Amino acid sequence: MPDVRENTMALIARYYAAFNAMDIDAILACLTDDVAHDINQGERETGKDAFRAFLGRMDHAYSEQLRDIIIMTSTDGARAAAEFMVHGVYKVADEGFPPAHGQSYVLPAGGFFDLKDGKIARVSVYYNLADWIAQVS
Repeated sequence: MPDVRENTMALIARYYAAFNAMDIDAILACLTDDVAHDINQGERETGKDAFRAFLGRMDHAYSEQLRDIIIMTSTDGARAAAEFMVHGVYKVADEGFPPAHGQSYVLPAGGFFDLKDGKIARVSVYYNLADWIAQVS
């Protein structure tokens, strides 16, 4: 029988596999209904509807693949972190950011998670925004 750490690692791996496939239903299936989402250098959004809208905005403006994903968990499986490289294309200008014309970018990023009842209850993503802006400007 898998331990809680293995279950947490498998859940985070499923989440990122669904993200890379941009399978929104599979992503949302990994989340609690009241998921808290901390957007890099932005506001916290709450709930699956807000997360779905965020994914729609992301998919419209960016095409991203997360590679070299390393997943770490707390001993009780209640928290997790992942480090990865974002390989992306900036397709359509996102509000408040430079114009888009298909620029490619690669940058390190991290995700942090709280788990509740076998699902992700918090997602916080961090990357160096200045690095990304320099790459697409």
